[in-house]
Amino acid sequence: MLATAGGVAAVGLVLPAALNIHAIADSSFTALTDVPVGLERRELSQASSIYAANGTLLTTFFAQNRSVVPLEDISQHMINAVIAIEDERFEEHNGVDFRSVVRAVVNNLRGGTTQGASTITMQYVKNRLIDASYHEGDPFGVIDAQASSLARKAREAALAIELERTLSKDEILEGYLNLAQFGRNNIFGVENAAQFFFSKSAADLTAVEAATIAGITNAPSRFDPITNPEASQARRNLVLFNMHRNGFLTTDEWNVARSQPIHDTLNINPVPHGCQAAGDVAFFCDYVISVIRTSPEFGATEAARLDLLNRGGLSIVTTIDLDIQAAAVEQVNAHVPNQNTANLDAALVAVQPGTGRILAMAQNAEFDARPTPEPGSTAINFSAGIATGSRGFQIGSTVKPIVLAEWLKSPQNNLTTPINSASISPISQNNWAAPCVGGFRGGDPWWPGNALNQRFGHMNAVRAMYLSVNTAFARMSTQIDLCDLRDTMWLTGFHPSISEAMSPSVAAGDIAAGTPLQNPQPQDIPVIPSMVLGAQSMTPLQIASAYATFASGGTYCNPIAISEVRDSNGRTMNIPQANCIENALPREVADQVSYTLQRSMGAGTGRTAALADGRESAGKTGTTNRSNHTWFIGYTAQMATAALVGNHSGNVEHFNIMFEGRRISTLFGSTIAAPMWRDFMNQAHEDMPLLALFRPYENGLAGVDEIDMFSDMVLGDQNTANLETEEDTDA
Repeated sequence: MLATAGGVAAVGLVLPAALNIHAIADSSFTALTDVPVGLERRELSQASSIYAANGTLLTTFFAQNRSVVPLEDISQHMINAVIAIEDERFEEHNGVDFRSVVRAVVNNLRGGTTQGASTITMQYVKNRLIDASYHEGDPFGVIDAQASSLARKAREAALAIELERTLSKDEILEGYLNLAQFGRNNIFGVENAAQFFFSKSAADLTAVEAATIAGITNAPSRFDPITNPEASQARRNLVLFNMHRNGFLTTDEWNVARSQPIHDTLNINPVPHGCQAAGDVAFFCDYVISVIRTSPEFGATEAARLDLLNRGGLSIVTTIDLDIQAAAVEQVNAHVPNQNTANLDAALVAVQPGTGRILAMAQNAEFDARPTPEPGSTAINFSAGIATGSRGFQIGSTVKPIVLAEWLKSPQNNLTTPINSASISPISQNNWAAPCVGGFRGGDPWWPGNALNQRFGHMNAVRAMYLSVNTAFARMSTQIDLCDLRDTMWLTGFHPSISEAMSPSVAAGDIAAGTPLQNPQPQDIPVIPSMVLGAQSMTPLQIASAYATFASGGTYCNPIAISEVRDSNGRTMNIPQANCIENALPREVADQVSYTLQRSMGAGTGRTAALADGRESAGKTGTTNRSNHTWFIGYTAQMATAALVGNHSGNVEHFNIMFEGRRISTLFGSTIAAPMWRDFMNQAHEDMPLLALFRPYENGLAGVDEIDMFSDMVLGDQNTANLETEEDTDA
């Protein structure tokens, strides 16, 4: 057995002499019969990198911070340094260096500093066993692979000899240089060590830099050049001496190299790790991780997907536009400072019409994923859904454009059709058609009203929209099928974030009202009269995507955060798709809604949101019951943006509040959300061309410009600013 093991027993000489030959033989037999099949072919754990749309690195995720590179992409100095300090006879032995074994034994028996005799191949084996156990989630395997025992040494030796038979020296050296730990900060492999300590690739390392890295691996904490520069420099100089002694450096090169203070050679480049390190893009980063965690494209289970993220060496290119993101961060904090006197929360999210690409996602808080975050910090992403901790917010009058769209589908209705918006007595629920739920016969009457007790007469749809008249939209809703409205809402992107009291699943007792919806379905939209005034809850991301349907002329796209993912071998992977639905809303209907919302920007509730330079835009304010949450949702041809101001913790009313030295009697969508949206959109569009939203004369809207929007009513500034009429959405 000992002969078959190729002299493995000799390794035992470095261990206590009390261990006898029988133990050695048993260990050798175990090592040979328990060799992990294909050990040399296991994929190494590699860091995954997340990039902005322009290729800028945002952050990394890793179990072990490593980037695998081929041997030809590693400096010869690095190769020489490792051989000089770890295994001078690497090119001569067959995996076990018996000359080194004898030297170590003699030294140890004489009472000198304890020496081992591990070759690079044996260290490669040890690191492979540790990595394999770590990858399998086997902590005892990790302990066993690191144990100071005869069994472990014998196993390493046997495997080293076996690897030398199947792999070339270059393959072993490449594997070792990519596998070993070269820094206390979870830095594995020479490429990441070179990037961290010297801000360069491993291919460009000088002799001094290579010697520094090679010296670290013996004890990554003790020889860390940042925390222990003196010990690190002494270790580096030992590596340089060995390089000189082995002919890798001339005497002059050695003298120059060892004289350099180590602190003068470093150029530290900290590795961003996790969303906490992504700075102003942290909340978007967290959303990207939630997409990976919940999408079957990345694995069959959540555990498998996270394992792929942390070990798979993915290159993840996202949709975020850093210039637009910077504008969002600046404006959301300018209009609603973090920890403001009214305790208001704010969020901005922008998507690209026709593609679903998320361009920006910001909020007035710092990202902090710790169990107890600092004041002014949170891990809850106000813009996204339950996967990132948010339950969404009631949307109020921002739902009215989709009600108008459904109403305009009827041939008898158009933008000039008179609508009786007079304040009315309670409307019997018999007035609504809802065959999918069996109608509302016998239901309690509904008495919608307008904010500030405003009263109106007959008006057209354009005026009803820019004045946001509840009674007009309640009257319009009696002329449509609410089941058709639900279907149109779903197709255009109005997807709820929580279950509502009147949804079928709640009525059947399957779930409770207010349950967050991970995967909402059309039936989760409750078919009830008050749906036309925005009683349901949505996230800013989803409602921005819904408004992008109007901006694109009727095409709805699921919002997407990832544009491309490549695995560690550069192969393109499947990713979640936008799955755009063309004609989710008929083009002529979408264009009429855009026309109406465009007119809302110059008067009425949206007048504080008009953009600079005459840029065409369209939008709608929203204020929920008791001013709990306020919105402005709007778009240009280039992007659709949702601006939210309220309180993420729940239904907190905002009457008579003191906000940063300003007294606000009633918070409306036009108060803060609309100006915040305006300033963001102006900044985000600075380098973009002026584009028209639609062409009315080419899309059946001839004559619509002759509509008298103001009819017999003249609006003053005060009335215009306060005509938010969503007060009774939960009635």
